[in-house]
Amino acid sequence: MAAAAGHWRLHGVDPLVAPAAICRAVMLGRAAVVLTSAGAGLLLVPGLWRVLAVIAVTVVATVAEVTVLTRHPAVVRHALPVICVDWLAASGIMLLSKGGMAYFCFAAGSAALAGALLGMRALGIWAVQAAFGFAAAAWALRATPYSPDVAAFVMAFPMLSVLAGMGGAVAASALVRYVDLTVEVAASAQRSAAADERARLARELHDSVSKTLRGVSFAALALPSSLRRHPALAEQLADTVSRGAEVAAREARQLLEGLRGDVPDRSFEETVHEVCRSWRDDSGVATRVTVACAEPGVAVRYEIVRVLQEALTNVQRHAFASHVTIRLIQSGGLLELIVGDDGIGFAVPEELDRLQSQGHFGLVGMAERARAVGGQLRVRSFPGAGTVVTVYVPVTG
Repeated sequence: MAAAAGHWRLHGVDPLVAPAAICRAVMLGRAAVVLTSAGAGLLLVPGLWRVLAVIAVTVVATVAEVTVLTRHPAVVRHALPVICVDWLAASGIMLLSKGGMAYFCFAAGSAALAGALLGMRALGIWAVQAAFGFAAAAWALRATPYSPDVAAFVMAFPMLSVLAGMGGAVAASALVRYVDLTVEVAASAQRSAAADERARLARELHDSVSKTLRGVSFAALALPSSLRRHPALAEQLADTVSRGAEVAAREARQLLEGLRGDVPDRSFEETVHEVCRSWRDDSGVATRVTVACAEPGVAVRYEIVRVLQEALTNVQRHAFASHVTIRLIQSGGLLELIVGDDGIGFAVPEELDRLQSQGHFGLVGMAERARAVGGQLRVRSFPGAGTVVTVYVPVTG
């Protein structure tokens, strides 16, 4: 339990959760059984005041103990004082009921409470409780003679304490293992998410800022010698360095905006609407957005949002459109992003990679993002007829 408690604390989980929950469950369950037994006694026992007193003691003890456990769960650290206080209530019920059924039910709950707090170390406590139970059974049999069969049945009641105690210990141990497993699964998911995030950032930096800065570096290295020998070339290199720095800054800004734009705590639909609303306010272009899909995985939603941002950026820079339609729909196992505009359009080459040689990196990057999550990108456009960019990504239900 101590090792599990340290593991829970490491991941922000209160180690008192399991024992406190088991103790509350034992107390409430015991109260229900004792009150049912005492209620039956109202019809069978002549002295009604004793039955009512048993009911009152059970209710008061249960309410007091559950309230203390709820407000101060740290009391489970002090197992022996808790067991002693609970045993005082059991002793009072034994005196009031003269060793009746209500006492045996309450005593079984006390043994289960000891098992939940101490585990199998409560074996000595169970033995003492069983001894008290045998004494209470003998007292009850002397007060009211029963047939031999009923007497044997009554004398078997004290062993319920041992069985209930073992049950409490097993239940507490199982709950501790369950919570420990849950904490470990959550921690593993966090580690996996952190690794995925690091890999994604590394890919983003490598595919954008890193390549741009490498080109700037080569141009800067050639600049000093060009200044002496080829002033015109030096001027071109200086312009390349300047434009490369601007591109790197823009790519870094886009990367940060993409990371901020996809907030994991926000639903995918809200994220898409927020991206489109922000772009519409910035560009002034009318937009119509339709989202009808399930929540995709983290990697898919990130890449889809980045493709959407890049597609809208291309519309603002090149399309001269007056209206844009964005649709996100799910058909079977495919998630489809469709971005259409009524702009000037362009001639789409057979291979999108040819656009890179012409200085158009946006569509190439969008295609790479789609392939990164197992999807593909299609572009349909004609000069003067607008452009439709469609991304198909497989998703699980």
